[in-house]
Amino acid sequence: MKRNKDRVVSNDMLIPFILVAALFPLWGFANDITNPLVKAFKDIFLISNTQSSLVQFAFYLGYGVMAIPAALFIRRFSYKYGIVLGLGLYAVGALLFIPASMYGEFNYFLAALCILTCGLALLETTANPYILSMGSPQTATKRLNLAQAFNPLGSLLGMFVASNLILNNLHVAKFRAEEKAAHPEYAQMLPSIVDGKLTDALQQFAVTNPVQHQLMQSADLVTIRTPYVAIALVVFCLLFVYLFYRLPNTQIMASDKRDQALKPLFIKLINNKPYREGVVAQVFYVGAQIMCWTFIIHYGMAEVGLSAAEAQHFNIIAMCFFLASRFLCTYLLNWFKAGLLLMLFAIAGASLMCLVVFIGGEVGLYSLVATSACMSLMFPTIYGIALNGLKADASIASAGLVMAIVGGALMPPLQGMIIDANPIAFLSAEQASFLLPMLCFVAITIFAYRVVFIHKQ
Repeated sequence: MKRNKDRVVSNDMLIPFILVAALFPLWGFANDITNPLVKAFKDIFLISNTQSSLVQFAFYLGYGVMAIPAALFIRRFSYKYGIVLGLGLYAVGALLFIPASMYGEFNYFLAALCILTCGLALLETTANPYILSMGSPQTATKRLNLAQAFNPLGSLLGMFVASNLILNNLHVAKFRAEEKAAHPEYAQMLPSIVDGKLTDALQQFAVTNPVQHQLMQSADLVTIRTPYVAIALVVFCLLFVYLFYRLPNTQIMASDKRDQALKPLFIKLINNKPYREGVVAQVFYVGAQIMCWTFIIHYGMAEVGLSAAEAQHFNIIAMCFFLASRFLCTYLLNWFKAGLLLMLFAIAGASLMCLVVFIGGEVGLYSLVATSACMSLMFPTIYGIALNGLKADASIASAGLVMAIVGGALMPPLQGMIIDANPIAFLSAEQASFLLPMLCFVAITIFAYRVVFIHKQ
């Protein structure tokens, strides 16, 4: 273990680094104010877990749809205008929550989220390779880990807003609390059974009191839209800052301007084993992250008997672990190879998932929270390993890794289906569903092993 003494960020790149790193909290906020909407929309619209998980499908579908067009846009114009357009789409998507709430249509919210994340895809396709290029290649992964450490700050703010300004103020949550208080016998039942009875009571209320239910639904949708409108205004302000600031060129930014045919480049990237395997590993990582952070609320409510707001507090604690661990990992990368550290953290994540699945209850919930400390290293480290040595046309290579975020669209609906189906008799539905993220951590462990012992990185 030899310490790397190269500077992470040079003095001449400090201001650009800060400006670009300031983008990272923006998608952290969007990610984590959206996660609780899966449970909120399930109760507001009275839909299944599978249907409500379409929130994450729509949100992360934007990455899959926009990543390659984003890279081509940046290649044709510039990184600066990639940031500007990304911020514009972010703000427009957030503002579309206004008509979605007015019409009370679940699908309109899904469309708004997809447009919002098209903007996020542009921002991430721009920011990640730009950060990597702001200094020595030997410190690139550490530099990206440092920039990514600002992402949880936005996530924490998003969780705080979701918990205190959304979940605590939903009329549907108050209905569930009143119904639970009116039936003291629920205290003697398993939390999963109580959760089902409260959902049944809500559905019965919608049938017997349709007007009151519609008013309650409309009020809750207004509550949900308010933070999105506020962040849209903030993003519009930032858009003008980046529009008038001149970002310096780097070697990667300059190489993206070369008139190189795309087909040979795509073939070259596909034939690059560390890059190809890194894209696949990133799919599994993002899927695991989104499943753990989205369904922690379901787990807390069904396995421990918490309210939605109380379960969200555990999400906030998980994000605090994630943030602290990211700074720790940035330091540890001075001494450990990135691939080796990634393998150790992936093994720890899979082990904690075993406790979530096979032990359950409070132990499972605490293990689920602790998993965030293991995940903190993964996204930027996989990203840095996959892009190692790919200086030319980094925006195209970066797009493949950003497109991998579509794992967050594909896997939550599968987890929702497992919860609805409850396929394993000796496990609760929520416990069984976390077999999926456990397998994701196993896949990341295999990738890290290959990086260290096969590819020798």
